[in-house]
Amino acid sequence: MGHTAVSSAPPPVRLGLKENWRQFSLLVLINAFVGGMVGIERTVVPLIGAKEFHLGSTTLITSFIVSFGVVKALANLVSGQLADTWGRKRVLVVGWLLALPVPFMIIAAPHWEWVIAANVLLGASQGFAWSMTVLMKVDLVGPKGRGLAVGLNEFAGYFAVGLTAFLTGYLASRYGFRPIPIYLGIFYAAAGLMLSILVVRDTREHVRMEAAGKTRQASSLSFRDVFLLTSIRDRNLFAASQAGLINNLNDGMSWGIFPLFFTGLGLGIERIGILKAVYPIVWGVFQVVTGPMSDRWGRKGLIVVGMWVQAVGLFLTALTPQFWWWLVASVLLGLGTAMVYPSLIAAVSDASEPNWRARSLSVYRFWRDLGYAIGALSAGLIADRFGFADAILAIAMVTFISGVVVAIAMRERR
Repeated sequence: MGHTAVSSAPPPVRLGLKENWRQFSLLVLINAFVGGMVGIERTVVPLIGAKEFHLGSTTLITSFIVSFGVVKALANLVSGQLADTWGRKRVLVVGWLLALPVPFMIIAAPHWEWVIAANVLLGASQGFAWSMTVLMKVDLVGPKGRGLAVGLNEFAGYFAVGLTAFLTGYLASRYGFRPIPIYLGIFYAAAGLMLSILVVRDTREHVRMEAAGKTRQASSLSFRDVFLLTSIRDRNLFAASQAGLINNLNDGMSWGIFPLFFTGLGLGIERIGILKAVYPIVWGVFQVVTGPMSDRWGRKGLIVVGMWVQAVGLFLTALTPQFWWWLVASVLLGLGTAMVYPSLIAAVSDASEPNWRARSLSVYRFWRDLGYAIGALSAGLIADRFGFADAILAIAMVTFISGVVVAIAMRERR
């Protein structure tokens, strides 16, 4: 009797973290590599624009984040549909194939346009690869541990963003902006691609199993229906979508503006690397706590307070001219984002049926990652006109208001 489980037949499909821990852990590792690909850009790339290509306009420097954000948003939008038709694993592999040229393009770039083009590929890659790692984990654990699953996924991704931002800052202070700091990206892309091809298994059977226990009428929704429901018609999905957009709007602003703002106030690149690392590392680590916390306490309170904590961090950054205050502000930004990020994905998962959840999550991620482009562009324009501090203050105000919108619009689901 005990030997049947060790036969060559595929193991029976079961939902839960304990039952799927091997595949789950593998996907955590792969998402660390996905995050690392963004991390190579967090400290160094805005400074390459300013110092190596001598770009005088902040709007022009932040243009690489605009190309990244728009393309990532569009990739997110189709990723759910592709996941349902092609399968999760294939979309993940395509994501890694798109990532492979990115570090080589940044290293070789003779003009700023090359960096913008590299970020078109990086945006598409992130939209496919990161979306699939989240989706596959949510598939594996089933409805009970969704907050924990998302928390662990985002922890791995953003911890890697922060660690890589620190390492690239350190390497750049020793060896210059290119090529050595960017070599990390070549390793991440190669490792992520090999693991995705050789070891990852698709999770569509897990989805079928969960959906089997639900009523079937939901699957008749068209993509347009799901898009409208997620964007405006369902008050919980609307609240989550706007909060996601504003969350990444301030992240896009900090990615493009903070290195330039800190440099202008006399901070060296190694210390900028520390500030750029602290925010995503705190964000990453605390999601392991806030994800499961949202399963127990509910999503709404964490989202509202998280948006307000981010706003305080941004106000502090703009209004204080000292490294230690900036460090405190970076911790607050990380904490606020950790409260918001897994809670939003879990809230969208709660408010959507298994048969259209992948599409609803992809619409939410479309709006969320469009925030990168809107944040970088608007902050660049405000900074060129009024200065960096005013750009940061404007985004802080918008972040606070977004929390108010969630407080009014969202209804807690138990």
